[in-house]
Amino acid sequence: MDAKTDYQDFPVFRGLQRPLEMMGLQGRYIYWAAGTAGGAVCGFIVGYLVAGFLVGLGILTVVIGVGGVLIFVKQRKGLHSKVVDRGIFIFARSRSIL
Repeated sequence: MDAKTDYQDFPVFRGLQRPLEMMGLQGRYIYWAAGTAGGAVCGFIVGYLVAGFLVGLGILTVVIGVGGVLIFVKQRKGLHSKVVDRGIFIFARSRSIL
């Protein structure tokens, strides 16, 4: 048996201090996408059993659409949650130069 075997190479998109990336989604948004897909499938099943195919398909479309837009909007803002202060700030004193 040969000591050197050829394995297929796969690109790894994770470096030091960099978030995991898959299909354009980063970090926690991969889990959000999986949850959206799972919720859409469950919604389709429940809608199909209760009211029929078209209602189930409608639920599937709405959940994937709203979830996808929410994921991409939040991802554009950044991977980590940030507090954005909105308002008027008055600086009474600046650094004094002596």
